[in-house]
Amino acid sequence: MIPSELLYSRSHEWVKVQDQTALTGITFFAQEQLGDITFVELPQPGTDLEKGQEMGVVESVKAASEIYAPVSGQVVEVNHELENSPELINQDPYGRGWLVKIKVLGPVTGLISPEEYAGLVEGD
Repeated sequence: MIPSELLYSRSHEWVKVQDQTALTGITFFAQEQLGDITFVELPQPGTDLEKGQEMGVVESVKAASEIYAPVSGQVVEVNHELENSPELINQDPYGRGWLVKIKVLGPVTGLISPEEYAGLVEGD
């Protein structure tokens, strides 16, 4: 399950860029590896992020895992629905389980295509 309209980071975040805003989340593969997600910690709106910087944590019954900013920019919105329903990431990682929206402050670079991401997860 790798949507073709998205871009991906090597640390298993997905990105949909529209009008200089990047909608982000973790991939189906990542949530599947974590198992049942029980808690999500996300940055506050207004937080400036550098690409690759830790922007949050996802905890599951198996482990806790850091989430890294796939692009540089400023957080403009977080998915508050996850505070009470973190399982949405398991149920709909590319839809209702989105994490943050980031106002992109430059060109989006260093992300990989769906085909490259498929190759990456096949190797894991």
